[in-house]
Amino acid sequence: MTSREFYLERRRAESPVFLRVLHSLPADHLSYKPHERSPSAEQLVWTLVGELRACIEVVKEGRTEWRQESVPSLAEMLEMFEQWSNELINLVEAMDESAWGRVAHFFYEGKVVSEQLSDQFLWFILFGSIHHRGQLAAYLRPMGGTVPSIYGPSADTRSAA
Repeated sequence: MTSREFYLERRRAESPVFLRVLHSLPADHLSYKPHERSPSAEQLVWTLVGELRACIEVVKEGRTEWRQESVPSLAEMLEMFEQWSNELINLVEAMDESAWGRVAHFFYEGKVVSEQLSDQFLWFILFGSIHHRGQLAAYLRPMGGTVPSIYGPSADTRSAA
């Protein structure tokens, strides 16, 4: 199995887990954050969406720029997340090994902040996204939501069975 094939396997496995967590968020508590220095739940969701967009741009163009944009509604973010997750999988499936290993440029405020191979960038973002999903999962109960199964049953899913 190549690194690209393994990435696709993991992306396909993680996408429904992300959606379970995202759909568990109480829409009326998105401003929740556990500490003043923590991002809000809404900011974390928007970060996850932005990370997908960045991956798509890297696959298509070999570059991406992080944008500071106003946050849409939760419903819009969930729609973008699902659509872009599927699009990213399809784009990576269509990549050849030379595209998988080309240099990707990551910009912030017009300046290159990272140059790394596309495969390394995509893995880095996937791991970062999993980290942000974990933050959101830890926010769920204090927000009044329930924690879905992530890598196995949660206390909430065991008690529902």
